[in-house]
Amino acid sequence: MTTPLNTLSSKKLLVSPSMLASDFAALGTELKAIEAGGADMVHLDVMDAHFVPNLTIGPALIASLRKHSTLPFDVHLMMTDPLPYIGAFAKAGSDHITFHIEANSDIAETIKAIHDAGLSAGLTLKPGTPVETLFPYLNDVEMVLVMTVEPGFGGQKFMADQLEKVRKLRVELDRTGNTSCHIQVDGGLDSSNVEAAAAAGANVIVAGTSVFKHKNGIPCAIAELHQAQQVLNG
Repeated sequence: MTTPLNTLSSKKLLVSPSMLASDFAALGTELKAIEAGGADMVHLDVMDAHFVPNLTIGPALIASLRKHSTLPFDVHLMMTDPLPYIGAFAKAGSDHITFHIEANSDIAETIKAIHDAGLSAGLTLKPGTPVETLFPYLNDVEMVLVMTVEPGFGGQKFMADQLEKVRKLRVELDRTGNTSCHIQVDGGLDSSNVEAAAAAGANVIVAGTSVFKHKNGIPCAIAELHQAQQVLNG
């Protein structure tokens, strides 16, 4: 197992295309396409039809995809009780696991289980949850994820008001001298709003529809997102 986020700078803008928007009849091909197109990570959304009103993939599919790419697998568990499943997702080939602070599993125990499996850990929250709920755990995780849509379905409109959470996280991380924790944003990201996200302090960009459905192709879509690096550095 690897912990890729421990080796990637939080000062670098990273693009993590979401496979939720890909062609599920050609997942292996789509995965290879984003790797060839310049993706830094691969975002895999796991939904249990209970925590959110959608049902997607599990460890078996992740294990199958693992054979098609060497990119870090960035797994987002939208599950009511993720703790019992950490081992299975780690064994399947996940490199990083993010779970929700609103989940029923004990937060500290779940973070520990992810780290014990040799993976990096992340915490996220729904749009209606105050960002301050993440603050006690910032030194325990390698990434925090701000959802810029309601979790559950791809293709939703970007919620610009959620960038205030990103700004507050950046201020808190800077205040405590935590320069290694990544801030990820997910939901409706494209070339029209990625610079605003980077300016707020986000350095990991999850994008699904805007990558896989881009009129000029995947490499162009990823390149457009990477252009926000100059804003992040500014």
